[in-house]
Amino acid sequence: MNMALRKIIPALIFIPATLFGQVALADTSEHYGEGTFYGYGGGGNCSFPKDDSILTVAMNAVDYDGSAACGAVIEVTSENTGASVIVRVDDQCPECKKGDLDLDQKAFAKIDSIPEGRIPVKWHYIANNQAGDMKLYFKEGSSQWWTAVQVRDHMYPITKVEYRRSGDNQYINLPRKPYNYFLAERGFGVGPYDFRITDFYGQVVEVSNIPFKVTTEIDTGVQFPEK
Repeated sequence: MNMALRKIIPALIFIPATLFGQVALADTSEHYGEGTFYGYGGGGNCSFPKDDSILTVAMNAVDYDGSAACGAVIEVTSENTGASVIVRVDDQCPECKKGDLDLDQKAFAKIDSIPEGRIPVKWHYIANNQAGDMKLYFKEGSSQWWTAVQVRDHMYPITKVEYRRSGDNQYINLPRKPYNYFLAERGFGVGPYDFRITDFYGQVVEVSNIPFKVTTEIDTGVQFPEK
């Protein structure tokens, strides 16, 4: 664990105005749509490594929102059976309508019969309280001249990532790509770096002196508080 200074800024809940230039987008509503299934083999649009220990889902394009839903944990309930399953958003379903979900076949089988094929579902976001510490991951091919970074194992969906070179004063906002990386086209420059990460409740975590290590999960040692 990196012993550099880390801190959590106190939680800001349901903020109607901007926070560091970004509106908090907490979504506590119940969503409704159709549930289908597919044989997920990893390599989804969220660019996460396949993890056989969790169940996953592909989110419809509207709620995927350019990868904003990636890594979110949701509880899905079949309205036919009343059974529920907890899944992580690992992929996008481009052809699915708003509210619809394309579940990993194993997840679908936990809430309804596979022959049903298409079922009415409701779902909502929940805390990923099995996540442990958040991780940062620099994409293969990243360098000081072109840098892409991903946040993993977050309690709630991420709405904003900012960075600065450690010792600098000003944070720089990073645009998010549909494949779930935050990208600096001209790179971060020479590390180490500080990051400021915001979740959809407006909670902010800062981590300092993060080394530049490509294709290695870097443990931040911190996590958002559970709401």
